[in-house]
Amino acid sequence: MTTLAKTSTTLARAILAALLIISVPMPAMAQVFPDCEETLEDNPERTIYDCSNGLAFEAEAAAAFTGDLSDDVLTLDAQAVLIDGVPQGGDFQILTPHAIATVRGTVFTVDVAEAMTSVFVVEGVVEVTRRDGSEAVSLEAGEGVDVASGEALEARTWPDQRVDELLARFGR
Repeated sequence: MTTLAKTSTTLARAILAALLIISVPMPAMAQVFPDCEETLEDNPERTIYDCSNGLAFEAEAAAAFTGDLSDDVLTLDAQAVLIDGVPQGGDFQILTPHAIATVRGTVFTVDVAEAMTSVFVVEGVVEVTRRDGSEAVSLEAGEGVDVASGEALEARTWPDQRVDELLARFGR
């Protein structure tokens, strides 16, 4: 084998090894909020955040989210969070790839899947708009909306089974 062939083979193996390492799924990293107390819960796995500004929420173990709580904004890219208390003063919002949920109440869930965001209100009122702000709906307790491309936003009373399955993800 020539030196050039050996070098090419070695380089190809190194590239393949690097691609294999990159493709190995990494565990989700929890977002750290300096002004929040975090509690890890099992059954189901989730993290509970109790923040000094009044925000209280739970995030599924695999939830992908970031936020600057000083701006009262949480960006959720995957899985679900349950909001159980809103910040004092200001409008708290959750941004997803499909929607913006603006808090007008206290207890609700936001669940992000690849093609849609679902918002369900347990208690209070939440306004939901498309991410571009083009359409809005106000949800009251017991109502939910699925925000997907090409579908009108409509507040609906969700079936008990759907509500139970969603809330069970937070041990409720």
